Amino acid sequence: MKALERLVADKLLKIKAVKLQPANPFTWASGWKSPIYCDNRKTLSYPPIRNFIKLELARIITEKYESANAIAGVATGAIAQSAMVADLLGMPFVYIRSSPKDHGLENLIEGELKPGSKVVIIEDLVSTGGSSLKAVNAVRNFGCEVIGMLAIFTYGFPIAEQQFKEARITLTTLSNYNAVIEEALRTHYIDASEVSILQEWRKDPAHWEPEV
Repeated sequence: MKALERLVADKLLKIKAVKLQPANPFTWASGWKSPIYCDNRKTLSYPPIRNFIKLELARIITEKYESANAIAGVATGAIAQSAMVADLLGMPFVYIRSSPKDHGLENLIEGELKPGSKVVIIEDLVSTGGSSLKAVNAVRNFGCEVIGMLAIFTYGFPIAEQQFKEARITLTTLSNYNAVIEEALRTHYIDASEVSILQEWRKDPAHWEPEV
């Protein structure tokens, strides 16, 4: 798994799906200052990488979740990738909105999900875990069992790890923050002096302030 994490990290860095800027931090929608920005939607524009991610997600589901009979994607970032995985595995596919539609049927889950289904949920990115676990609850409230969650990337925040543990959900990711730092250092994307900044940020991202 370690080799896969580094390989995926390398692919994400090469297409700039993950960007590292310790000296010129990004501002997230939450207002957090961050030396990293991840946009896995970019992988969809590169057929070889898109296909690689699809195959690896499908492989993990086949190996770890033999009882799965439905795939759910978290809107909007994971819809395309999870639909491709469901198609490859020949399973029903639905996607989960962040909030119900404000018109029509006011669906939270789009598609047809049969109560009692054993569902694997696919995310593109896990940060604090809040939106991911909201999707888990939506599926559970629909009368289905969430047997696992997969994601392309996780920041590995302690708060996310704790929340997944409390929700009794196993999260499996193709890559993670540590793998990205290791690969970025190996390929000279960053230098050794920047590693400490990246590691410090993850300890308390909500209150981290870049050095002036």
